[in-house]
Amino acid sequence: MATSVDKGHGRIEKRTLHTTTILTAEGKWKGAKQGFHVTRERTVKGKKTIEDVYGITSLSIQQANAATLLSILRDHWQIENGLHWVRDETLGEDRCRVRMGAAPQVLAAIRNAVVHLLADVDTENRPEAIEWLQIHHDEARALIGIPQSE
Repeated sequence: MATSVDKGHGRIEKRTLHTTTILTAEGKWKGAKQGFHVTRERTVKGKKTIEDVYGITSLSIQQANAATLLSILRDHWQIENGLHWVRDETLGEDRCRVRMGAAPQVLAAIRNAVVHLLADVDTENRPEAIEWLQIHHDEARALIGIPQSE
């Protein structure tokens, strides 16, 4: 078992993770080494909510104990939330109405490439990077390997 407590953004969040190998004992899920249960308790403005999450992992107890799994899960969601925020809010993915054929997957791949390219622009955030590149066309071309215009 492992527990973490975070305070910030007007809330307190306590996460408790329990691991078990009971689910993997019979070998019904090939590659599964551990099961886990995470309880998230959030208190915002005095109101408490509780969420239970269950999962399995191919990491053995020797590779990742409860504290390590809790850290891995937390790090995963920080990355996931950061990427999705940029794709959804900055690049407007949720407002896109393209639904036919391979176009949605192609656009998602392009958005991922844009997110990574914008990380190389020396600005405070990605919306600022987009605005900067709209003004500095030669820098935008250079970022994707197109020679400067004459």
